[in-house]
Amino acid sequence: MSKRCDVCGKGPQFGHTVSHANNRTNRRFNPNLQGVRALVDGVVKRIKVCTRCLKAGKVVKAA
Repeated sequence: MSKRCDVCGKGPQFGHTVSHANNRTNRRFNPNLQGVRALVDGVVKRIKVCTRCLKAGKVVKAA
C-alpha cells in the first residue's frame, strides 16, 4: 500500500531520530492520509487524501 495522496501526490519524507546522546537513526515522516469516498470525474471512488487537501477543499466528498 503506497503512502501517497491521490490528489497532490504528497508521500513520505525521510529524516533522523536524534537521541539524547546525539545518535542518529533513520526514520520516516508519513503523510496523514484519510480514506475518503469522493467524486472523481462524476464517479464515486474511494481515494486516499492527505488532510491538507481535505482542509483546502480540493476534494468533493460523495453524499
